[in-house]
Amino acid sequence: MARAFLFVLDSFGIGGAADADRYGDAGANTFAHIAEACAEGRADREGLRSGPLFVPHMASLGLGKAAETATGLGFASSGTDVLPTAFHGAAQEVSSGKDTPSGHWEIAGLPVRLDWGYFSDTVPAFPAELTEAMIREGKVPGILGNCHAPGTEIIERFGEEHIRTGKPICYTSVDSVLQIAAHEVHFGLDRLYEFCQVVRRLVDPLRIGRVIARPFVGETTATFERTYNRHDYAVPPPEPTLLDRLTARGSRVIAVGKIGDIFAHRGISQVRKAAGNMAMFDEALGAMDDAGDGDLVFANFVDFDTEFGHRRDVAGYAAALEAFDLRLPEAFARLRQGDLLILTADHGNDPTWAGTDHTRERVPVIGTGPGLKGGDIGLRTTFADIGETVAEHLGLAPGRYGSSFYAAIGGHA
Repeated sequence: MARAFLFVLDSFGIGGAADADRYGDAGANTFAHIAEACAEGRADREGLRSGPLFVPHMASLGLGKAAETATGLGFASSGTDVLPTAFHGAAQEVSSGKDTPSGHWEIAGLPVRLDWGYFSDTVPAFPAELTEAMIREGKVPGILGNCHAPGTEIIERFGEEHIRTGKPICYTSVDSVLQIAAHEVHFGLDRLYEFCQVVRRLVDPLRIGRVIARPFVGETTATFERTYNRHDYAVPPPEPTLLDRLTARGSRVIAVGKIGDIFAHRGISQVRKAAGNMAMFDEALGAMDDAGDGDLVFANFVDFDTEFGHRRDVAGYAAALEAFDLRLPEAFARLRQGDLLILTADHGNDPTWAGTDHTRERVPVIGTGPGLKGGDIGLRTTFADIGETVAEHLGLAPGRYGSSFYAAIGGHA
């Protein structure tokens, strides 16, 4: 019987987006630029990694061929043969923006047609009436930041003042987001979550996609460190997604990582979280063990994005890819006849690119399953094709958006 496993390598784009110039990202390519840096020795770091990027298991699923599909350019062979049951291709996003909810909702069969709201790249970034309401209804003495900024940098700038004054640090980016950093002890984790819920309600009329709680610890600029108690407060999807369709018919959707938050916990049967990609991989493997017929395990591996993409850490990103790849055989070993495993991404975050924001890129669509004939699925015109393929595999009727490529990869004998 059919089960499906959908692993999202958060921000692992492969370039080539047809509309990248609209976002200032023409030429961005997370995978290619990391691989290039590794090949040239620019991603060597003592005690971490060295040499060419080594991801043989993703290569065996056709990652290199997917990259060629995305850009039309040749990609250096890793010397790894593609598995007979593997399929490979790339997908172009049709949703507006290059943020997490848009990418994940579209993967789950629902392209985002609405226009998100954004905050201007000015100081202050937030409208005065919003700031006043946050202070008044959130019962805080004021806010710090009120600008576009990288998360770690703004905590370094305002963390000590935050501890001294009790004012939360509020900031944004080019995404439709309002992020709130506060100290887990001095401000309080529960109080941070409560404040974020107030802000979530206040920004609803502005069509802001997410309010994100960003807790941190430490006592000085030199010791501040964000924790894994992040929580995203997202707008619920405006229409049913693949997740809703599955749970409505009685199947389970096991969400690993921040998937539950991204979908405002709609269509989610169970949430499993952990600190870091490797612990998250452990949770994903456990979910694979527990999944039954007709179930979906939907996992997000966020460290690629938050720890390395946004921080423009090429060596760290490369090492994280290699560590993830090293564990893929554990997932392969859990696949049974009738199972489907897909690896993809929600957007890019090229660590060699200017700035610290996401990059508009196509994403890989690679995977395998016992009994599949595999092959080239080409360039998919929407991420929704991924969700519709999972839907067909799990026996659901077609949705409103996207086209399944399940027939092309062979179904199951």
